[in-house]
Amino acid sequence: MIQVDIPGKRKKLEIEHLVLDFNGTLALDGKILPGVAENLRRLAKAVKVHIVTAGTFGGVEEQVAGIPCILKVLSGPAQTRQKAGYVKTLGSGKTACVGNGRNDRDMLRQAALGILVVQEEGAAAESLMAADVVCRDIASALGLLLNPLRLKATLRS
Repeated sequence: MIQVDIPGKRKKLEIEHLVLDFNGTLALDGKILPGVAENLRRLAKAVKVHIVTAGTFGGVEEQVAGIPCILKVLSGPAQTRQKAGYVKTLGSGKTACVGNGRNDRDMLRQAALGILVVQEEGAAAESLMAADVVCRDIASALGLLLNPLRLKATLRS
């Protein structure tokens, strides 16, 4: 579990699950970005890592091989609702989410901590407004979770 006591927030942030979008967040054009696998392996020692994807580019199973995670491949329409429902099932109050796309907006809003990343794919404005924190890339986002005092500094009031 990742715990962060944030001044000005009534409740301590206690994260047990980390839900991450795949394409545009962990990967570009279906290929996992450098350094991501190592950081997810480190985070998996503290939280349960979940990767959600529509599998647009295919081959996601091979890309996440060796990462201790639960892979959830979405199907059909209403992927925005599916992602948010997945977070709710895990327990919104103990889940952090990282994403960039428009279909990530509801899971970012639903989570105890929503992190938006802005990389080569860009980020949807609706998801920006739903996030608690915005990072320039996935390395920075994962760094917040690996070094929780950064979260404290960003979110304190």
